[in-house]
Amino acid sequence: MAQNNTEKKSSSLWHSIKQNKACYAMLAPFMIFFIVFTVVPVVMSLPMGFTDFNMAQPPKYVGLSNYTTLFLSDKIFIRSIRVTLVFALFTGPISYILCFLLAWLINELHPKLKTVFTLIFYAPSMANVYTVWQLIFSGDMNGYLNSFLINLGLINAPVQWLTDGRYVLGVTIVVQLWISLGAGFLALRAGFQNIDRTMYEAGAIEGIRTRWQELIYIVIPSMGPQLMFAAVMQIVSSFTAGTVAQNLVGFPSTDYKAHTIMTHAYDYGWVRYEMGYASAICMILFVVMYALNRLISKLLSKYMD
Repeated sequence: MAQNNTEKKSSSLWHSIKQNKACYAMLAPFMIFFIVFTVVPVVMSLPMGFTDFNMAQPPKYVGLSNYTTLFLSDKIFIRSIRVTLVFALFTGPISYILCFLLAWLINELHPKLKTVFTLIFYAPSMANVYTVWQLIFSGDMNGYLNSFLINLGLINAPVQWLTDGRYVLGVTIVVQLWISLGAGFLALRAGFQNIDRTMYEAGAIEGIRTRWQELIYIVIPSMGPQLMFAAVMQIVSSFTAGTVAQNLVGFPSTDYKAHTIMTHAYDYGWVRYEMGYASAICMILFVVMYALNRLISKLLSKYMD
């Protein structure tokens, strides 16, 4: 019986593929690149995490040695966990809420203004903004922030925003929030556009009077897939952030104050070429993100029907 069901499903799938072959043909280039450059590396990193591999010699099996070293001997990795958690707790929820609120506000504007403001808020995620922020947080008298604070009399001497360990993580979080309005923001914008207008009319008949009531009883329940997609994107971006710190406060940052797990993986993978150790780091990060994604899926499951 189970074999017959499997055969029926396979036959139905093959029939569906033949009926929609044009769609599958258009999806094929993306799927090929996705499988080759995303799925295959993730699958390979699992066995590679149990090896000593320097890319010049064949991998040597070392068992759990990489993982025990990470948690018992690698003090920088333990510090990177704390930094990543702080970074994710600030950038993840705040950027998610910011994406939703901005998408909601933009949706209330005139159609032409919607396009303009969507481009304005989305552009930082595409552009290289680090040079601008380096000018703002420059540690000399001519740095925009230092100059502004000195003119107000709030400080007497320039603050080294990008090299002082007290500030580097905060600066990195601020810049990450600025560039976080990416694909998740666009998905939420599309979600607001696709809400059936008759639902608002039906809600008004049922007693919904304010915009906040519309948001809670109509908008959020109607945007389950978009909310889920945006949440996943924000989790991934907050836990895999490393480029911002490297470009803004240097590599490594002062006293490893902005050293995330992803930065640690980059250090061992692309600087030291210890690919087995780097794979173990990435696998731990993957497990954490997968667990969080499952948690978010459960929280938003009531909106996915």
